[in-house]
Amino acid sequence: MSTLRHGLVAVLCCVFSVNASAQVTALLGGHLVDVESGAVQHDAVILLDGERISRVGSRAEVAIPAGARLIDVSGRWLIPGLMNMHVHPGLVLPGKLTAELADETDAALALRMASAVRGMLQAGITTIRIPGDKRHADLALDRSIRRGESTGPRIYSAGEPVVITGGHRTEAGETYADGPYELVKAARRQVSLGASWIKILISGGIATEGGDIADALMTPEEINAVVDAAHRFGARVAAHSGSSAATSVAVDAGVDSIEHGYVLDRDVLRKMQGAGTWLVPTIVVSQPATTAFFERIGSPPWYLQRRESVGRQHWEALRMAIEEGVNIALGTDGLPQEPSDGTTWMVREAEYYVEAGMTALQTLQSATIQTARMLDAEDEIGSIKPGKYADIVAVAANPLDDISALRTLDFVMKGGVVYRDDAQLARSGGGVNALSR
Repeated sequence: MSTLRHGLVAVLCCVFSVNASAQVTALLGGHLVDVESGAVQHDAVILLDGERISRVGSRAEVAIPAGARLIDVSGRWLIPGLMNMHVHPGLVLPGKLTAELADETDAALALRMASAVRGMLQAGITTIRIPGDKRHADLALDRSIRRGESTGPRIYSAGEPVVITGGHRTEAGETYADGPYELVKAARRQVSLGASWIKILISGGIATEGGDIADALMTPEEINAVVDAAHRFGARVAAHSGSSAATSVAVDAGVDSIEHGYVLDRDVLRKMQGAGTWLVPTIVVSQPATTAFFERIGSPPWYLQRRESVGRQHWEALRMAIEEGVNIALGTDGLPQEPSDGTTWMVREAEYYVEAGMTALQTLQSATIQTARMLDAEDEIGSIKPGKYADIVAVAANPLDDISALRTLDFVMKGGVVYRDDAQLARSGGGVNALSR
């Protein structure tokens, strides 16, 4: 009976997928936010042909084809599906989780990660980047989602992180890759398995006991070798860094993004701006909004102390990065759907950007069109334009006036399929082609 039931579910999923690709859908009456210009189209019509947007305009301009499925989004503000450029669905933080998951099997890890990314999609996040996770479950999950077997955001991933002996997120006494040749081989292995990014850890970090977070641990020769190897294969490089010295070397080497940037001075931020290097701040990790979370999961005293000790420096680095015009792509490090300060980590991260000096539009761009540019995917995602994937979310107020409008998100569409519809907008407008709860 169980096998039959699973078979029927698979068939129904295939039917829904076919219907989604064949049907014209019209979203009617919303306030459409152009995240590139900041302009708003009121009483907008968005026509979808299957998974992509075919036309956008006012109700007076766009003719709605006969037989189109109608979704009335009147009064809602429509923005592109949100993107998060630093998530770890398989993350295990120091503390109780480490003990609870010490014997986690590959199968259990895959299921836990699948559940995590489903939650991300429900939170309005339609594209994620995973800068390193365990046992290549991220790459398998990406393929499963692309095949329609699993539900989740679009995934860009780095496979397993490339780490050095004694570096951040390593086990004491264990040997990892060391020297340019070993690190190049490790990077090539990730690319061969399907990684589109390579993650290197070039400094200390919060989650490793001992040493200074701002220590520059990977040598210039090692950093340059990995970046060169990755770029030769068309992969990009993300560098975990809390160090100005290490970041300066990485920028000179051509690294594509700096993750966290806990302790960065103005000189290196200016260098990043000049080189077009991206910063993914993950500011929410070190700020008061997430303190209760870390206490709840049983983080050890040393972790809480390291987190608190770097918080002010991290905040100042973000504030200066905004002042210097560094390219910023939103990322949270922790699960973005995790509750925090009356909202989610994703939304609180965005609110922190505004508090640090960004405009609401710049912040919205950091979670949409700017992240798409960092991924070199702006022709496919990042804004609501003809030809792009129909990744659309709705909120109840204008996020250009107040970024906290993201707290009211209640409708999620990815690739023309509705995955969240709290107010049953799709049902009232003429049915749902693949509503997922």
